[in-house]
Amino acid sequence: MPIEYDPFEVRADPFPEYRRLREFSPIHRVRDGLWVVSRYDDVSHVLRHAELYSSSATRLMMMGGLQTGMQADEATLLEARRKKQQELGLESLLGTEEGWNENTVISMDPPEHEALRHIVNRGFTPRRVSQLEARIREIANEAVDGILARGKEFDLNRDLSMPLPVTVIAEMLGVDPSDADDFKRWSDVIISGITGNMAVAGPEQLLRTLHELAEYTLEIVADRRSHPRDDLISVLVNAEESVALTPVQTVDFVALLLAAGNETTTHLIDNAMLALLDHPDQLEEVRQDPSLVPQMVEETLRYDGPVQMAFRQATSDTELAGTKIAKGDIVTVIFGSANHDDRKFPDGDRFDIHRDTQGHMGFGFGVHFCLGASLARLEATIALETLLARLPNIRRTEDALDRVDSFLVRGPTSLPLCFEG
Repeated sequence: MPIEYDPFEVRADPFPEYRRLREFSPIHRVRDGLWVVSRYDDVSHVLRHAELYSSSATRLMMMGGLQTGMQADEATLLEARRKKQQELGLESLLGTEEGWNENTVISMDPPEHEALRHIVNRGFTPRRVSQLEARIREIANEAVDGILARGKEFDLNRDLSMPLPVTVIAEMLGVDPSDADDFKRWSDVIISGITGNMAVAGPEQLLRTLHELAEYTLEIVADRRSHPRDDLISVLVNAEESVALTPVQTVDFVALLLAAGNETTTHLIDNAMLALLDHPDQLEEVRQDPSLVPQMVEETLRYDGPVQMAFRQATSDTELAGTKIAKGDIVTVIFGSANHDDRKFPDGDRFDIHRDTQGHMGFGFGVHFCLGASLARLEATIALETLLARLPNIRRTEDALDRVDSFLVRGPTSLPLCFEG
């Protein structure tokens, strides 16, 4: 059966296509130099072998090269980005010619990757995350208080699943949570500008947004150099000398944490509620037994995770499941497909809160496993526990959903709901 699949097309329901890929073309050639990998074992192999499959492909994705078919010519992409920065007058803010085009932690390979990741890991230790539980519950309850005060209808995305993680990451970074609207606007543009239609249209809006975020961040970084606090930005500033962290990398870390720190958790909460509403028997079971919420969150990560794929670049000629991959080829690993592979998770297309989800790739896999996974789990668990305990008989008020403009991130832009009681 001939398969036509393009990972850059945004789809409301990609899972039937994932199944066809797994069955008929598990190592699928999209075009010259671009492959899609869909089975669990093959995805795991790619992500476990950083020496064969480099994260440098993430850098190409961030410059828009993968969607435009220019992935083999990074120099052309870099020069085009530099020219656009100069044209817009944005190249000097970060004090480097490359500006935002520097290599970042998510596009690095070992051993350089470990040195930078270790810095931010200090803010996500089990002890630090557990200390946040009381504050997260307070934020969740305040959000539900607001929902109750406004009546029987609400937007889960706007009223709970977006403000909760934004507030948490803002407080962890040491920035003003009242700037949450700016954080959300910046992260939306970054997501669309790198992984959505805005990336195809050109980098102008993305570059302007990154410039605005850099201005905001640099002011705070300068303050922390003079007045350090017990926050993540102070940790990054203090690390600049010990590990030769550049000012660009400091700003990049803040941008990454602001975007990843709210987008993924927001969509995890939304996707979990959508799955429960589509399975009312399991919704009622979770409502009656809140101890099932953490396992339900894990099943959501497997069944409908907020991040669908990642990109790697072959470092040499190699072979994957009998298919020859040439040096420089881009390999797209589909987490969303691997998580539905019946070979790993029997009846993988079925949502089942009692399933053994061990080994799911909802937070990625390998050296780039999401460093904020434990925080995202805690935030989603508390948000859903609070919602189900305080708002009875939740149901959807609209059948249609507008989804995030991204081939990478999966979730609704809004989720109108109502409750009774």
